[in-house]
Amino acid sequence: MSHQPYPIPTDEIDQLLLNARLRDELEPFRDEAVEVVNVSHMSTSMENEFLASMLEWERAPVVSISNWFEPALELPRPDQLDDSSLRQVLSETIQKLFQRRIALECTEHLSDRQLYCLICRDILPSLEKKLDPPRSSLVWRCLDEELDRETWLRYYASDEERTLWAEESGEDLPPSETPPYQRKMPRHGS
Repeated sequence: MSHQPYPIPTDEIDQLLLNARLRDELEPFRDEAVEVVNVSHMSTSMENEFLASMLEWERAPVVSISNWFEPALELPRPDQLDDSSLRQVLSETIQKLFQRRIALECTEHLSDRQLYCLICRDILPSLEKKLDPPRSSLVWRCLDEELDRETWLRYYASDEERTLWAEESGEDLPPSETPPYQRKMPRHGS
């Protein structure tokens, strides 16, 4: 079932009525996360926008990213593509993900084939909240810096992060290098 965003009224009485209705509809979803936000510093209109976005989030379906597309985004198996075809399908896929506000980060240590496999294996089947239209980007980091600390330190960590890590761990740093697979990834706001 699709829920339309609430129109935000301009009249203060209408704002208060909308506020009460939003609070009633959010009651079944209420938890400690709701209490963290201090709405006393917000205007009623701002609070209503916040509550409406919370309600939209709570009601959003959780579906695989591949099913965020109509029809579902299905990619050829990597072993069915030669390098040139794979590069083309990868580029198209990155653009499709970006159009759905899915941004990929930390991709430059991966070859085209490795990135394509990661998209097929990890990103497209991932279950995520689907908001229509999305209000913000879903950022997918293609590197787990905890599991692959050396790659993060070598290619992505800032000088400050590298120094802090060396001080805290007492271990030697890998050399800082430019990642081997430079890509111009689409970015929102650019």
